[in-house]
Amino acid sequence: MPDVLVRDVSKKTVEALKRRAKRQNRSLQQEVKTILERTAEGDLAERLAPLRRLRDRIRARRPDQSDSALMIREERER
Repeated sequence: MPDVLVRDVSKKTVEALKRRAKRQNRSLQQEVKTILERTAEGDLAERLAPLRRLRDRIRARRPDQSDSALMIREERER
């Protein structure tokens, strides 16, 4: 299996990754590998899917509710 070397990672980032790895009962190497694999596989879209479904359900219940992002975009375009 090929190796990947990432240089110049900030101390703050490395410490955050170490804490995250500890919470997941993984080594730092295992945690970074897991993050890279999930990101490369599009795991973000899968994790966001339930949130999008929730948003759609909320919108269906409250159709009178406006989208604040649209309001902000309109305000910026002025």
